[in-house]
Amino acid sequence: MKNSNSSLEFLPTTFILVGIPGLETEHIWISIPFCLMYIIIFLGNGTILHVIRTDPALHQPMYLFLAMLALAEVGVSASTLPTVLGIFLVGITEITFDACLFQMFFIHSFSILESAVLLAMSVDRFVAIYNPLRYTTILTLPRIFGAGIIMGMKSIILMAPLPMLLRNLSFCGHNVLSHSYCLHPNLIHLPCGDVSINNIYGLFIVTSTFGLDSLLIVVSYGLILHTVLSITTGEGRRKALNTCGSHVCAVLAYYVPMIGLSMVHRFGLHVSPLVHAMMANAYLFFPPVINPIVYSIKTKEIHHGIVRMLFQKRARV
Repeated sequence: MKNSNSSLEFLPTTFILVGIPGLETEHIWISIPFCLMYIIIFLGNGTILHVIRTDPALHQPMYLFLAMLALAEVGVSASTLPTVLGIFLVGITEITFDACLFQMFFIHSFSILESAVLLAMSVDRFVAIYNPLRYTTILTLPRIFGAGIIMGMKSIILMAPLPMLLRNLSFCGHNVLSHSYCLHPNLIHLPCGDVSINNIYGLFIVTSTFGLDSLLIVVSYGLILHTVLSITTGEGRRKALNTCGSHVCAVLAYYVPMIGLSMVHRFGLHVSPLVHAMMANAYLFFPPVINPIVYSIKTKEIHHGIVRMLFQKRARV
């Protein structure tokens, strides 16, 4: 730790990451479910990406957005993997300051991308139900790929200032984090200087991404319900709503843990560290574990594509 009056020289050289508080002696056993979750995440989302890429019948707006969602979830998980397995498997709890900022940038960037893709998928479902005859002419491949590029650039541009703002703060010896990875809501509690600019910009990111996205998703589903109720036949209503089932599960799996973690960070300063750790893990691990399972089961085109892929591999053997 440097002791000059310059704010830059108060930056810690390392941060101390925390696994599961109170269960440090059991970390090697706790690593087993984490390893299983990573296997499910990479295998499940990787399978969905492979099926969509190799099956021309799935080169449609709904499945291309699903591929973007799977890619974002793989990105979030890959960002957390080095420190999580480092802590639970080999007991490495230190991370350099720059590496921590690097990890924070990618975790939040992919999370912002995931939220934007969930909004795009809700718009996709609205267009498919409201105007099915013009569905493929409205959501053309160039527009879908353009939307993907815009969403990716947006997440990078919004997150880029945060690491630089954190580097200009004085931490004054505070370097112990609450999780096994670096998150901005956790890092922002450690500096001893004025963090008002960081808080304002962090609030701007949250409201302009997660807040706006969730509001527009609710509006989209309000329009979807209004459209579905105008369908005269019960069978038509059931089929229309059935196409939204997997997406609704994905939205709930993403936003419910995120809201819970935000509440804990904002109002739970005196809550047990175990609660902080469990909520942070639920926020980052629950969506990428659940979504490939839900889409593989509830979306018959994805399910059939996976079955075809397995039979083709078996036939080659």
